Order: sequence, then C-alpha cells, then structure tokens
Amino acid sequence: MRRVAVVTGAGRGIGAAVVDALVVQGLSVVAVDRCRDDAAIPYALATRKDLDTVVGRHGEHALSLVGDVRSASDMRLAVETAVEHFGRVDVLVAAAGVIAGGVPLWEMADTTYDAVIDINLHGTRRLFDAGIPHLLRQAEPRHGRVIAVASAAGLVGLRHLSAYAAAKHGVIGLVKGLACDLAGTGITANAICPGSTDTPILAASADLYGLASVEEFAEHQLLGRILRPAEPAALVAWLASEAASGATGAALSIDGGMTTS
Repeated sequence: MRRVAVVTGAGRGIGAAVVDALVVQGLSVVAVDRCRDDAAIPYALATRKDLDTVVGRHGEHALSLVGDVRSASDMRLAVETAVEHFGRVDVLVAAAGVIAGGVPLWEMADTTYDAVIDINLHGTRRLFDAGIPHLLRQAEPRHGRVIAVASAAGLVGLRHLSAYAAAKHGVIGLVKGLACDLAGTGITANAICPGSTDTPILAASADLYGLASVEEFAEHQLLGRILRPAEPAALVAWLASEAASGATGAALSIDGGMTTS
C-alpha cells in the first residue's frame, strides 16, 4: 500500500513542489490550499486553478482539497479525507505560509500581524493537531513523519519582517517541542529552513523591500543564486522517507549558505 501525505500550501511554490516530490517518491497526497486571497496579505494567493494544476499532474495519486490552515475543522477534514480516500495517513507537511511587513513592527497593522502569525505558526499547529492522532493509531512499529516548512527567517532576524521571523522561529520551536512529545512513538518531527527561493513569497518580499528583481536576494546566499522550489522540496521528501528515520527535532537549513555567518 502506498504511504499517504497531507500537504498544506500545495497550490504553488514549495508546497506544490513537495506534492510533486512525494508522488514521485511513491506516496499519494491530499493537496490542500486556501485558494482565495486574504485582505490582510498584500499580494494574490494561490487559486483553485493553481491547486488543480498541481494535482492534475499526478492522476489518481493526488487529490485536491480547499481548506484554510487556520481552521481546525478544515484540517480535520483534510486528514479524514486522506484516510477515507487513500486508506491511511503517514506524513504531514505544513507548507502553507505568507509574508507581510515592510515596516517596523510598531507600524504594522494588527490585522496583518495576526494573519502572518495565524497562517504560518497556528496553521502549522492545526495540521499537526488534526493529523498526529491518526499517525498514533497505526500499528507499531510506526514510521510517521511530521514536517514543517519554516524559513531561514526562523534562524535570524530580518529587517521589517519581525512578524514573519517571529512566526518562523515559533514553527521551529513548535517542531522541537513536538519531537520531544513524540519520543518513543516511531513518529519523527522536523523542520526545514529554506533561504531565498523562487516563489511568490520571494516576489512579495522583493516588493516589500522595493527591489527591482528577486535576483537581488542572491547576493545574500553563498551559492550566488536563488533556490528552485524543487530543492527544499527534495529535503522534505527525504525527511518523509525511511532513510530519515534517525532525524527528529531538527531544523535543517537549505538556504544556499544564507545563514552560515
């Protein structure tokens, strides 16, 4: 039987690349995205067409579901859909995220701050809350995987992105604590920390900083280039695999050397 994953933020960017990587690795995937804009976020979010395009690449091995990570009931539905449609759930990937800011923290609107924290941090918790009880119901020896897409911003501070950095630092802390809670269960919990990656979030970051191109971020990475979404997605796929059984409680950088110094 194929292993099964639930991936949030699956409509585009790293989340979409994770869906592709997991299906190639032999998993079936429930791909979840909000599929509508949020007035508190200053750029367009993924659409239902985006999500359907991702899922359409994988035939019977992927299923789309519209859901908001801030909603506990939506996340329960996503996990229950995986169990009902594919028969089980083995891997949870919290990839949904947004960015906003561009001003000092004390000038940031409460609605924008709340959206950044709620989607990036609380949304990660909602997926894990919904899914981990199902992972624990599996017969031993278990091989469940819980994975969060954090950010290099979870390891450093970034100018005019205090809320985003706070949320991503929180995601890393959440995963480290969760790994302790899961000790002895056979379920691992890890985070990845991508650097500047060619996604709509990076384009929004360029707009916040008034940059002419996302390529200007490349100078902050030792590789001298922007990452491709498939690169952090490959790290997620490894963490989801049997080969990663020895990794838990880790925040793994895949940032082109951005946080080396």
